[in-house]
Amino acid sequence: MTPAEREYALKGLDESRERLLSALRGLSREQLEYRPSADRWSVAECAEHIIVVEQFVLEGLRNLVKQPPDSAKRSDWEGRDLLLVKTVAERTTRLQAPERICPNGRWPIEKLAPEFEAHRTRSREFVASLEEDLRSRTYLHPALVDAYQCILLIASHCDRHCAQGEEVMSTPGFPAAKHESVAG
Repeated sequence: MTPAEREYALKGLDESRERLLSALRGLSREQLEYRPSADRWSVAECAEHIIVVEQFVLEGLRNLVKQPPDSAKRSDWEGRDLLLVKTVAERTTRLQAPERICPNGRWPIEKLAPEFEAHRTRSREFVASLEEDLRSRTYLHPALVDAYQCILLIASHCDRHCAQGEEVMSTPGFPAAKHESVAG
């Protein structure tokens, strides 16, 4: 990873971290659990999904960098890191998450922000310490991406679901703040 790539990746992790924590800060339990409809996630469910995916991707990255480089395999997004980040973060295409990464109440609502912080700290430390060639290691997610792009996906995926949470908060039925904050 080049110094510029590391700086860009860490900046994305830091900015998406702040965006999620800012979104959670000050919300009541009722607001965090509010679902605009049965087929939409609540803000809390979006946060849980972000945590689970980050944990899953980081584990995959740790295993990926242990593998020998393979310069014969190239990312489907080669040379288009910024477009990949933008495409993942925007919500124009709706995807169905696999069951294993769907929210299911893994953590109590009041633990979501601290749990996210713990996972993001691990992700950041991992990225800051990496020395391996990330471009020559690929991962199918659902398109073939390289290991560096996996790091970028952590932040852009977080941004995607922060935007989803913001959509929930902007729906007409979203509860007004009446109760004490439970997240952050």
